[in-house]
Order: sequence, then structure tokens, then C-alpha cells
Amino acid sequence: MPFTAKSGKFNAKINTVEIGTGDKAIKMGGENVLPFYTFDDAIENAPKVGIEITDGGVAAEPECIQKCYEGCESVVDMAKKAASFEGVDFLSVRLEGGDPNGQNKPTEELIQLVKDIADAVDVPLVICGSKNVEKDSELLDKAAAALEGRNALILAAKEENYKTIGASAGLAYKQVVGAESAVDINLAKQLNVLLTQLGVDGKNVVMNIGTAAAGYGFEYVVSTMDRIKAAALQQGDVTLQMPIITPVASEVWGVKEAMASEADMPEWGCQEERGIDMEIETAAAVLASGSNAVILRHPESVKTIKTLVSELV
Repeated sequence: MPFTAKSGKFNAKINTVEIGTGDKAIKMGGENVLPFYTFDDAIENAPKVGIEITDGGVAAEPECIQKCYEGCESVVDMAKKAASFEGVDFLSVRLEGGDPNGQNKPTEELIQLVKDIADAVDVPLVICGSKNVEKDSELLDKAAAALEGRNALILAAKEENYKTIGASAGLAYKQVVGAESAVDINLAKQLNVLLTQLGVDGKNVVMNIGTAAAGYGFEYVVSTMDRIKAAALQQGDVTLQMPIITPVASEVWGVKEAMASEADMPEWGCQEERGIDMEIETAAAVLASGSNAVILRHPESVKTIKTLVSELV
């Protein structure tokens, strides 16, 4: 008997969410097949690749990344160069200096930086907080206001502060809302429900379901993404049909395999190569598991993952 292949496309599909404006705007989501299953149906929007900088500027980067920004005297200079690297679809700005347990930079200073960066680049913007829930309520609220009209992604609202950030970003200033949970399908779904009950359009939400560097409990990330995509596509669960964005950089560049110096671990080889390898491995894995966008830090990682995506979609 001849073999007749059955299509694996689903009736349900992931929401299409756009960030940015004009010719540089990008779309995430829109697929009705499993990740990279182009043999079942065409994937409407290929996964996107972003690059991350922080308010700390060049000095805050690992030494192997600092050389990529040679000549940059300010964070704005760094933003312009980052946006120009090959393969970059969007720019992510992490305001980690606002953490009260760290540098505790004034909100006004950080928001002015956001404005200056927005004036200097035309790529879509993703604004990430300091990872301090209370401070981020203030930071991301004001960032949403400062970027009115840019259709930025404000990453992210959590269960503890979703009312403030959701109302500001999603309702008052018409930005895209990032919903951040901790590698758990039930928590991801609950936060999406809370945001939509607040009045935020579910088709204007992107999920950050959490991640880890490859090798660090990564099986939980894979299983959670698999379950989310299965619920969204196979079961048609509209509360989980938001595209997923994964901030890989902030996880990878904190683990010892990426950060241990060659002096401390000579048997591990070149530190830059290790860091790039860890970033590429993690990004490739989350994309294969269902992420619609990844945030990376090293330009070589961005270039490699962008090439991977273009070959598979």
C-alpha cells in the first residue's frame, strides 16, 4: 500500500503579535503547526532574534562582548551599534541598574535613557525591568508612557504587579504586554487570564514562560513549552495562544560555563567560545521547543541563530 502522509497542521493557531512601527516592525506567532514543522504547513512568521544591552553600558558586559562595542562611549552609542549587527530583528534594553538591591538608579535617569535610545534607533524595542517586582511596577509603567506610539514590548508583567503594568502598557499607552511566569503552564495560563480580565487584549500579549541555560534544569523548560503549545494548538486553548519570547542572554551569561575565566578553568578552553556556544545551544533548544523569539547578547550568537532560523523556515 502506498504511504499517505497526514498533515499535522491544527485548526487553532498562535496569535500574531506585532511590535515596532513602520518598515522595521516585526510579527511573532501566527503558526498553526509545531515548531519548524514546515512540512505540515507554511510558518507565517519565522522566529525572531533580538539583541540585549543594559543601562550599565559596555563596562557591564563580559570582556569578550566589550570588544564588539569598541568605540561606543555611551549606552546610546551601544544601542545604535547593537541594532546594526547582522541578524538583529529587535533591540532589548534591560534596566537592571534600577534594582534597589543593586545600583538603585533613579527612575527618571533610566526613563530618560529609554527615551534617548528610542530617538536613536528605529528597530522594535523590548524594555525589560530590573527583576525587582516593586521597582519594575514603577519603571515599566513610566517606560510604557515614554514610548507611546512606538508599539514596544514591555517585559514583563508578573502576578505581583500585572495590574499596574497591564493597565499602563496594555490599556493606557497601547504597548504590547509581556506576561512573565516561572516555567509552569498553570502559572502562565493564570497570568494570561488575569491580564485579559483586566481588559488587556489577549492578542496584544506575549508570554515569557521562563527559561534556564542549557543543562540547568532545562528539561522543565522544554516540557512546559511542549505542554503550552499542545494546549494552544491541539486543544485550542485561547488562554495559551500567545506567542512566546525567551530572554536567553540573562540566563546564559550568568552560568560558570560561560563566565569562568580561562585562567580559572584552562581545561575548558576559550571563554568567549564557551559563552557563544552556551547561548546558541540554549536559543536553538527553546526555539525547537516553541519559543517565537529569543533575546541574545553576543553578536555572533545572533548571526548564527538567525542563519539557523532562515534555513529551517
